Amino acid sequence: MFNSLSDRLTATFKNLRGKGRLTEADVDATVREIRRALLDADVAVPVVREFTGQVRERALGAEVSGALNPSQQIVKIVNEELVEILGGETRRIRMAKTGPTIIMLAGLQGAGKTTLAGKLAKWMKAQGHSPILVACDLQRPNAVTQLQVVGQRAGVPVFAPHPGATSELAHPAGDPVAVARAGVDEARQKLHDVVIVDTAGRLGVDADMMEQARQIRRAIVPNEVLFVIDSMIGQDAVNTATAFDEGVNFTGIVLSKLDGDARGGAALSVSSVTGKPVMFASTGEGLDDFELFHPDRMASRILDMGDVLSLIEQAEKSWDKEEAARMAKKFADQEDFTLDDFLAQMQQIRKMGSMKKMLMMMPGAQNIRQQLEQFDEREIDRVEAIVRSMTPHERLAPKIINGSRRARIARGSGVHVSEVNGLLERFAQAQKMMKKMAQGGGMPGMPGMPGMGAGGARKGGKNAPKKKARSGNPAKAAQELREAEARRAAGAKAVPTGAAFGQQSGDFDPSQLNLPKGFDKFMGGK
Repeated sequence: MFNSLSDRLTATFKNLRGKGRLTEADVDATVREIRRALLDADVAVPVVREFTGQVRERALGAEVSGALNPSQQIVKIVNEELVEILGGETRRIRMAKTGPTIIMLAGLQGAGKTTLAGKLAKWMKAQGHSPILVACDLQRPNAVTQLQVVGQRAGVPVFAPHPGATSELAHPAGDPVAVARAGVDEARQKLHDVVIVDTAGRLGVDADMMEQARQIRRAIVPNEVLFVIDSMIGQDAVNTATAFDEGVNFTGIVLSKLDGDARGGAALSVSSVTGKPVMFASTGEGLDDFELFHPDRMASRILDMGDVLSLIEQAEKSWDKEEAARMAKKFADQEDFTLDDFLAQMQQIRKMGSMKKMLMMMPGAQNIRQQLEQFDEREIDRVEAIVRSMTPHERLAPKIINGSRRARIARGSGVHVSEVNGLLERFAQAQKMMKKMAQGGGMPGMPGMPGMGAGGARKGGKNAPKKKARSGNPAKAAQELREAEARRAAGAKAVPTGAAFGQQSGDFDPSQLNLPKGFDKFMGGK
């Protein structure tokens, strides 16, 4: 969504690098480029004017002139101002103190309200709540049926006493206001703590639709009124948001279709113009493509600083802790990393969702965006097919896979033999890296693991230092033994065996890493 804006801003900041002092002309040129980038992204003109004014005022102030690195200080200012126009801080749903929490959805037809109702319900269910959907869109043909299908996929009940209109010409059956009121009563009787009311939309803002939304709001007195807006509608977003704010006085904004290829000005305009926070974002077509909106993280994405926190949260949510603990124990026990282990880690990665989306959350991802866009998600399926075409013994001991076995595996997985060869070569490299890390000597400057020397050599192993023969003179031998003990004690005091980041090896818990060991090396292919 923000690729164009991100590219323009990144290029602007590159021109400031290496300058020990910024003149007023430098600041004006930078602000001018920022203004062009925002206007090109369809950000509303009043928002652009206010944003660039704040950036220029702060850039000419003492916080930049007195900074050791003025260019980085400019980036910091732009980041802070972006966070401000995106809402300032993360805003969560205000839950009702007594009774069910009522959430009403409003917006134009086509903004994605019905699908988003299912996404929100599934998200609330994952938070430990018991939501129910109420079908109050009786005007749009088959809107009630769509909500029922979405609710079934989300595993959430739907209250729909009336089928609604079945065609454009059919007169809607039932009163949306009465359905909304009955839906809240149903939630109280069935002990649902969250009610999500899906209301009707139109192709444009009109008086009838707004009056119906106002009547529903008065009838159910919702705790939250969420305005769902299509992130791709551009400059018209401000007018639409203003009309809905005057009509139903919404309390929060939900951005839908944030995964589109439009310029994204709506996201940067609506919150600033209406003064209402962006609370959620829909980032794809799946019911799981829905997330809490964090202004600071979105600003970091726009400035190509990445969003590692969201990536970690996504991993923690989908990662199997038992599998992670098993891999951590295997790593600590210095056991070989097998193709079975790799397959298990691959399945864990798949649970996290699209690889493209995850990689785009990494800092500097805009620099390799073209390569990421060309990345074929089916490549993971091909790798998995290759591994599954091997026998259990071949997965445990890949070295036995000779030419005839490779040909059989290629036929079984529907790939060329060269792809099998490439997979085995990369896996062999990953195995070596895992073994070095387990022994503690693979990473330069890193101390050894428990049971290893400071240099990383296994006791009694091939690379272990040879012991010096002791003297045949008993007195001299005793002296040499005392000197060796003193040297060993001094060495242990200086560099504790197995210590890392100021932590003793006995205190280190590998399960805290919660990462697929060796996977990054394997996928890198180098």
